[in-house]
Amino acid sequence: MRKLFLAIAMIASCLLTSCNFTEEMYLNQDGSGKIAINFDGSELMEMAGDELAKENKKAVDSTFYFKDILEEKKDSISKLPKEEQEKLKKLERFAMHMLMNPETKEMKFEMFTNFNSVKELGDVFDAFHEANKLQGASEGKQMKTDPAFGANSDASKVAYKFNGRKFSRITTIVDEALLQQTIDSLGEANMFLSGSSYTLKYHFPKKIKSVSSDKAMLSADGKTLILEAGFMEYMKDPKILDLEVTLEK
Repeated sequence: MRKLFLAIAMIASCLLTSCNFTEEMYLNQDGSGKIAINFDGSELMEMAGDELAKENKKAVDSTFYFKDILEEKKDSISKLPKEEQEKLKKLERFAMHMLMNPETKEMKFEMFTNFNSVKELGDVFDAFHEANKLQGASEGKQMKTDPAFGANSDASKVAYKFNGRKFSRITTIVDEALLQQTIDSLGEANMFLSGSSYTLKYHFPKKIKSVSSDKAMLSADGKTLILEAGFMEYMKDPKILDLEVTLEK
């Protein structure tokens, strides 16, 4: 538990520097697969690694399961408002792999889950956002939203679809006023997140025939798609990463 909260604290610290998120999906022909949010905080470790090494901080390579954590903290979490309890419950299916090594200057986090159908998935980055608030929530405290860590989950919703040949990732803005409120609250975050990015990296079971975005790049074998946007641009316009992909027969 302590290591997980250390990971959350380090992720929050990384937001004071440039941070790069990658939403990576491995999709099978039957619609099942794995999706993950990968976070590379090596820039922060590059700055802090020598100091941590002097303090004899050991390398950490661990995997945590949120289902176990939520069960352990269920009594304190039960004191939270119902809406906040429901948001945390969405973390049950996720696990987090944490790698921190002061000697090699590595700091990487992966929050991931398997799925039977892409229809099961919601906004995966939003789940990552909820994990950032878990420490306070596990103590029965009000969950605080850090606007630099993502738009309010009630402002927009992401839906995935796949029928074996056509795939889509479509965002719906459900509350324009709330989204604008989130944008307005970003404030100084514009300064230190201007060099940050949010990238989609999707691996498909067949070669891609067409893709709706002219900014998307394809791998040499034509089965992997990469689409990158500035982090702040994505926060201000979640639809910037909407995609429709058609696979070859």
